[in-house]
Amino acid sequence: MDIAAPAAGRIGKKNLETGNRVQPGQALLALVQPDVWVTANFKETQLDQIRPGQPVRFRVDALPGRVLTGRVESLAPASGAQFALLAPDNATGNFTKIVQHVPVKIVPDSQSVSDCEGRLVPGMSVIVEIQVGE
Repeated sequence: MDIAAPAAGRIGKKNLETGNRVQPGQALLALVQPDVWVTANFKETQLDQIRPGQPVRFRVDALPGRVLTGRVESLAPASGAQFALLAPDNATGNFTKIVQHVPVKIVPDSQSVSDCEGRLVPGMSVIVEIQVGE
């Protein structure tokens, strides 16, 4: 029996061994797709000038001395706190204003990362600069 993956990619974590019995819907492995992107969390006070399509420069800690380029693809529809496992509940009447962070998706230029295949993986640290002015 063949089991096909829903997308192409590399196996990141295997949850079974030869001879194991599996159930329908059971997660057998974690698949990491080849498309890479950066999720940069910006303070809500920094978002007024960030727009999709803006050019981005970023550095990856794993590639010292290298500057990669890309563009802003999208801004998340809510702050990171709203997507957290336990969203904040400010229903007590005591309110302390806390600056929220909003995820911004950045897609690298294909030429910029063409020789980095397999070296850019989920969870790496980056420093991002978005060009907001002319």
